[in-house]
Parts: sequence; C-alpha cells; structure tokens
Amino acid sequence: MSGAVLVAVAAAIGNLLQGWDNATIAGAVLYIKKEFDLESNPTIEGLIVAMSLIGAVLITTCSGGISDWLGRRPLLIISSVLYFVSGLVMLWSPNVYVLLVARLLDGFGIGLAVTLVPVYISETAPPEIRGLLNTLPQFTGSVGMFLSYCMVFGMSLMDSPSWRLMLGVLSLPSLVYFVLTIFYLPESPRWLVSKGRMLEAKQVLQRLRGREDVSGEMALLVEGLGAGGETSIEEFVLCPADELTDDQEPPAEGDKIRLYGPQEGVSWVARPVTGQSTIGLASRAGSIINQNVPLMDPLVTLFGSVHEKLPDAGSKGSMLFPHFGSMFSVAGQQPKHEEWDEESLARDGDDYMSDAAAGADSDDNLESPLISRQTTSIDKDMAHPAAHGSLSSMRHDTMMQGNTAEQVDSMGIGGGWQLAWKWTEREGQDGKTEGGFKRIYLHQEGVPGSRRGSLVSLPGEVPVVGEFIQAAALVSQPAQYSRDIMNEHPVGPAMVHPAETAAKGPSWTDLFEPGVKHALVVGVGIQILQQFSGINGVLYYTPQILEQAGVGILLSNMGIGSASSSLLISAITTLLMLPCIAIAMRLMDLSGRRTLLLNTIPVLIATLAVLVLASLVNMGAVANAAISTVCVVIYFCCFVMGFGPIPNILCAEIFPTRVRGLCIAICALSFWIGDIIVTYSLPVMLTSIGLPGVFGMYAIVCAISWVFVFLKVPETKGMPLEVITEFFSVGAKQAAASKNN
Repeated sequence: MSGAVLVAVAAAIGNLLQGWDNATIAGAVLYIKKEFDLESNPTIEGLIVAMSLIGAVLITTCSGGISDWLGRRPLLIISSVLYFVSGLVMLWSPNVYVLLVARLLDGFGIGLAVTLVPVYISETAPPEIRGLLNTLPQFTGSVGMFLSYCMVFGMSLMDSPSWRLMLGVLSLPSLVYFVLTIFYLPESPRWLVSKGRMLEAKQVLQRLRGREDVSGEMALLVEGLGAGGETSIEEFVLCPADELTDDQEPPAEGDKIRLYGPQEGVSWVARPVTGQSTIGLASRAGSIINQNVPLMDPLVTLFGSVHEKLPDAGSKGSMLFPHFGSMFSVAGQQPKHEEWDEESLARDGDDYMSDAAAGADSDDNLESPLISRQTTSIDKDMAHPAAHGSLSSMRHDTMMQGNTAEQVDSMGIGGGWQLAWKWTEREGQDGKTEGGFKRIYLHQEGVPGSRRGSLVSLPGEVPVVGEFIQAAALVSQPAQYSRDIMNEHPVGPAMVHPAETAAKGPSWTDLFEPGVKHALVVGVGIQILQQFSGINGVLYYTPQILEQAGVGILLSNMGIGSASSSLLISAITTLLMLPCIAIAMRLMDLSGRRTLLLNTIPVLIATLAVLVLASLVNMGAVANAAISTVCVVIYFCCFVMGFGPIPNILCAEIFPTRVRGLCIAICALSFWIGDIIVTYSLPVMLTSIGLPGVFGMYAIVCAISWVFVFLKVPETKGMPLEVITEFFSVGAKQAAASKNN
C-alpha cells in the first residue's frame, strides 16, 4: 500500500501550506502594523489577517460542485498555483491594498486544500488505513505551523525583520506542491469511475494498491454510483458444497446460492437465513447495549453491530472467502475479457457492443459479465447471445433445479467485506422466465470459533467437515442494472455504463435523499461543534498563560524580546501537538473515530473546567500558572487526537460518490462560518463575561458535543466508503420508519 501512502503524503502538503500561512501571518502582522502605521487602524489590521478566511469561505461555496465536475486533481493543482502566486504578490506588496489582494488569493488556495485534500485521500486510501492517512492533513498542518514559527522566530532576531520575506517564502514549498500535483498525484479513481473512465481508474488503482488484480475494488467503485436505493439486510450461512454432513439437512434447491472459486471444482453454497442476522436485528430493534438508550440513532447501533461482531483478524485481509478470487471465475470456465471505457463503446440498435467484443485487446482484470453493456434474453424460447459479454455467461455451470437458478461470485473489497452478485430466474405466470440481478455486500458475523474454524484462521486450507460461515448481507439493486433500460428492452435486463449513471451529474435534489440528509446532519453538526469547542480561545490565551508561568521572564533573561518570545512559545506549543497526532494516526483505525471522540472530549471538558476554576480561585501566582499550563498542554494534546482531525475524516467518508464534493463543500462552509463567528466573538465575550465565562461556555459546548457524538455519530473504521453510504441509506430509512410507528 506504499503507493496510497505516498500519494496521501503528497496531497497533505496542501495542509502543510495552510498551517505555514496561519503561523506566518501571526508573526508578520507585528511588523506590518509598524510599516503601514496600523496601530490606529485596527480594522485594516484585522482585515489583513481575516482576508484569507474570507477567500476560503468564498471558494468553498463553489469548490464542491466544481470538483464533482472537473475532478479532485485539477483543483489541487489550482490550489498550489494560488499558493505560489499569492506568495509572490505578498513578497512584492508595495502597499496594504496589494497585500489584501494577495491574502485573498492565499485564502482561495487554503479553501481548496482544506476542502478537497480529505476527500482525495479518502477516495484513494484503502479502508484498512484510511483513518491513518486522513489524519495526515492534521499532522502536516501542525508541521507547517511549527516550521513557520521557527522561521519567523529566527527572522525576528534580525536587526530589521522583513515581513515581505516572511510571507513570500510560502512560494517555495508551494512550488514543490505544484510539481507533485502535476507529475505525481493521480486523479481519484472513484471520480474517474463516476465519469465512466474505467481503464484510467483501473490503472490508478493498480498503482495505488501495488498489484495487478484490482477487479474487486473496481466493481465496488461502480456499485458506489448506485448507493441510496432500496436495500434490505439479510443473512446467509455459507459452507462448502461438498462438505455437508449427514446430520446437516441440505436446504431446498430453490433457497441455494452457489459461490464459485477460481480453482476448478471449488464451490460453496449460501443459504438465506430469516431473521437471524446480528446486523439485521440491530437495525430493527437496536443492540442489547443501546436498545434502552433514549434518542439513540438506529444508525449508530447499525454501524456498531458490525464492529462489535468483527472477528479478531479484523481488516487485515479478506475474511469470508480466502480461496475466492474474481466474482466471475466460475468453475471450469474462464470467460474472455473485454475493455470497457467510454471512448471504446458505442450503442448500436437494441444491443450494447464493445470494440473488444470480438476478442481484440483485453482488459486483464475487468471480467466481462460485470462490465458488459449487452442486453440478454431471459426468454427460454430465445437463443442466448453468442457474444462473451452477456449475462448468459453468468448462468453456465450454475445449479438448475426446479424453477430457480442462482449464482453468486464474490470479491474482497477491504475491511472484511465481500462484494457479490446474485442472478435469480423464476418462471412467471405467462410461462416465461423472469430474472432479477442483485448486489450483495457480505460481512462475516462474529460467530463462535468452532463454527468458523479454518475458514478464517487457516486461509488456503480446505475446511473440515461441517464448518460454515455466518454472514450478514446488504442486498440491493446493482448500480449497473437499469430498470429504465429494462423497460426499453423487454427481452431482458441490461447493464448500464457508469458514464450513463453519472451523466446527469450531482443535483441539489440528491441532497434530500434520506441517507444523504442524515449524513449532512452528522457532518454539519460535528463541524460546527468542533469550532465552538474552544480551540481558538485556548490558542488565543496560551501565550498569556505561559507568560504567567514564567516562560517570558526566562526568555527575556536570555536576551529574547517580547515579540520573539511569543513566537517561540507558539512554536513550542505546536511542537507538543506532533507526537499526539502521531498517536492518533495509529489509533484512528484501531480504536476508531467514534471511540477516540468519546474518550477525548471528556478530557477537554475537564481541562476547561479546571481553567475556569484557576481563573476564579486565587491559589497563588505560581500554582495558578502551573495548573493553567498543564491544562492547556493536555487540552491541545487531546484535541489534536480527536476533535481536531476526526470531523474532516468523517465528512470525507459518509457521503455517496455522486454528491461527495457538494456535501463536503457544505460541511466545509459550516466549518469556516463557525470559525469566523468564534474568532470575532472571542474579544467581545472576553470583555462581557470574562475569561472564566468564555471557558465555561466552551465546556458546555464540549458536553453537548459528547452527547451528539454518542447519539448520532457512527463508527466508520475499516469500512469501504460505498458500504458506509449504503448503511446511512438503510439506517436513515429505518429511523424514519421508527418515527412513523
């Protein structure tokens, strides 16, 4: 996975530049005031600092829709260009008005980076380490702040510090970022799939994953285009077809689903189970732990049921079917392959044909039945098409008993999840065969070890007699199966090219789908609560606290002036964050996002409460300073481990591909508006209610945040993005149903 890691590191440089700029302007404004004589004009002084914030808000309002239209990579390139140009203009800046324009351009670059880098990393990272990689922006942002504080501190020791040079240095790292975005960063494979550019998406995935076979994930990305449809939660018991013992009653043939492995003769049988799924039960009534919790969102319980039952091997590899390869590797038969890309396909009459249908160039890993655009006949009296790309190839070597035949082939998609499809044929009343095509997301449930046995613990070995796997399943209509085209072609179902699925593009009406609305409530809510949790107030107060602790006196004895000492104090404070963020990167995919929030927010509340007491109770100057210093350090450390990075991580995970950019822009806009409100209300609140009142309000907001997380925020660790959005759709609809009842 080194490819995905390196790409994430390169993308996160955009956040490094944001941190660099935030720290640089904090130091440079001290010297800008002197040159332009702004001591008597605090409005212009505040505008110089706030102009980048204004630019970020303006660009965020349109960045989401543009990124869904043009792609993530072009906007990251534009972000690097804006950083570079703004640095050059700030280096020149003959007057304050040119400086304001430069700060506005800088804000545009910041807004694009902050909004799109988490989305880009989420869409390129594998589920197993997505949390770790998406914590990188927080880490690189803090690194940028630390390096910038050190640079500005060094310049402040000069006889005549140049604020233009301080600000202009931004052009150097932004040039590196520009080169990386142009020559190293690929486009998001999910965006490419949404536009039907399948071969490009496949090549990007092969590079990111470091392997040739990416058919499973490619199929998952296609299925992600159809999230939000009618989804049911079912359960299957899976066992080797030839390993049923005498005391195990074989299920009726009509209830069987055959699973095929890549090796000849390897086959499994899945039997639907009614009403026994742990996930299904959780979705209907809540788990035993949470069913008595008032106001608990069913969605939280639904996600929790997955993680509570996740086997110990977790996301280390494919759990369900260690022998299984491609969905379409049927026993004794390997269909030919075809290329599938929007440039190489054309619709001809009633059939969809491929340029590669005659066996020309092949796509090694995209198996033909998944990507076929040919219609197929399901009328028993009609001959099956001879072309290899039809769905009829899926029905060779299946069981044909009575009036039902079903086939499922499975592929691992990360996090212990498997992607499968089911084709069902039944004889209708008119004597003709009717068919149905279903997508299945399978997840092994946490059954006793004796029932799992070697199926999980000994991949590659033949299971012993009588063992089986219990798996929960999300069953819904595939993204490629179009009822509209079915109506146009009454001879049978048709597979739809993703370019047609995405042709309409994102729409505001999509935001009113139950799953998307539910996700927006979570995303916007946690972004606003993060801003009002007190981080800006504590940052504002930190130099004063450390000054009271005697740090300023110590530095002055070393010959360091007050301006330089404040910069050095800020650099030290930022440095303390880095090891804590590194710990959070490790825990993000182990403990999970929700767990980190629920365990770190109480610490924030406690430290803010102690700061209130330290402000109200006089315990002596030394004791107050010591207690305040310890509280500030603990607050910073816990914030950057939880409430700092997790809101952006969650927002980049919970929205469907087709509207992800639009929804992320809404969440980011909430973030920036909250930032503006908190920043400009802080001096007013300090004047009106004082420092104890401000910290007390922040503590109350943190308490509200903990309740919100506990009741509304699900755990998303280790789950593919497409499965997460499917769960949101299911959970939202069931929450609405429970309200109606």
